[in-house]
Amino acid sequence: MDKDVPIWQPSVERIAQANVTAFAARIAAKHAVTLADYTALYRWSIEHPEAFWREVWGYGDLVGDAGTRTLVDAGKMPGARWFPDARLNFAENLLARCSARGADDALVFWGEDKVKRRVSNAELIAAVSQVAQGLREAGVKPGDRVAGYLPNMPETIIALLATASLGAIWSSASPDFGVQGVLDRFGQIEPKVLFTVDGYWYNGKPQPILERVATIVASLPTVVRVIVAPYLGAPDASYGDLSADPRTVAWNDFIAPFAAEPIDFEPLPFDHPLCIMYSSGTTGVPKCIVHGAGGTLLQHVKEHRLQSDLKPGDRLFFFTTCGWMMWNWLASGLASGATLLLYDGSPFVHQGRILWELADRERMTHLGTSAKYIDAIRKIALVPRKDYALFRWRPRASTTSINASRARCACRRSRAALTSSPASRSVVRRGPSGAVSCNAADWG
Repeated sequence: MDKDVPIWQPSVERIAQANVTAFAARIAAKHAVTLADYTALYRWSIEHPEAFWREVWGYGDLVGDAGTRTLVDAGKMPGARWFPDARLNFAENLLARCSARGADDALVFWGEDKVKRRVSNAELIAAVSQVAQGLREAGVKPGDRVAGYLPNMPETIIALLATASLGAIWSSASPDFGVQGVLDRFGQIEPKVLFTVDGYWYNGKPQPILERVATIVASLPTVVRVIVAPYLGAPDASYGDLSADPRTVAWNDFIAPFAAEPIDFEPLPFDHPLCIMYSSGTTGVPKCIVHGAGGTLLQHVKEHRLQSDLKPGDRLFFFTTCGWMMWNWLASGLASGATLLLYDGSPFVHQGRILWELADRERMTHLGTSAKYIDAIRKIALVPRKDYALFRWRPRASTTSINASRARCACRRSRAALTSSPASRSVVRRGPSGAVSCNAADWG
């Protein structure tokens, strides 16, 4: 099959309704340019980077003051600074669209087939307010580090947002990491607070981690609070050796003294640190990678709105743990008014059907996964389009390398419901990062 032959093309109507179409029209009108297709828009963005990113700020309707300058010392690398006069808060931007959506789902969580929860937008705002107050009382201030040794669950999103609202710096690791793997990461950043859980579920079996947590905390002398969220046990369950540590408190006890009130978001510079991620550690101790709040927000809004066509009310999913950068990408979907679908555990529960059950029952519109998972469902001959409606499903995204024939196979097996961005032709191509996608935005 010709690699440049589209396996799917959008209708004229879907192209007209796409976010990227509206964005291009906005630029064309404001800057008196002709943008006939995606390639023209891409070229304009490279030739006019300052104008492009200011337009992303405006189109994204970001909360904050962009300032008058867009880029200084553009020729320096490192040294160039974007929006040097701007002030904003990452958490405020993620929660800005939640107020109007009140009782609608903000978060939907499946812990395999063991735990299912829903958190409304109003409940999310209230929980972030309470946790932020608890962190402030614990002495957390801008620049302090807050760590999460947590699964992909609602408390993790809440802890991130509460941390960012104060201007503190978030860092997370998945609870399947061993003691040394966690210390190799968190030991470098000297966190003031650690959020964790009593354990997690994997492949139908409970995986308690509190003994591991006790060992980790003993080697983190900067930690003044350890907040334990319930997942395996009841909210008031015993925490073993951790119970004797005066720094330890249950999640519900941590927030109990605080009534939900308007969140006091700290206005911060554009390049204020938001989170610390890590290199893989394959060549030694993992290296810290600091991401700024403004750059992360702008980039994620661009990728969500323009390249994923994410709209208010869409239901966004990415199969990820909190030790992978795609978890941070998923969390930012709140800034576009999306509901986040969270899954923790093995993707092969119910003979590999659990994620498709989530997609079907929770009306998933956007699915993200890895090449390894795509290859795995190919090997077990799972054909989702035969058994699931997936009638709202639009973009599908995959990270890392996957060869073109397997990508086409994955697209065909879900083809009845698959589209890429509504303004895209679905063509399998290798991107600049080495990833293969079924999305190659091209209006022609």
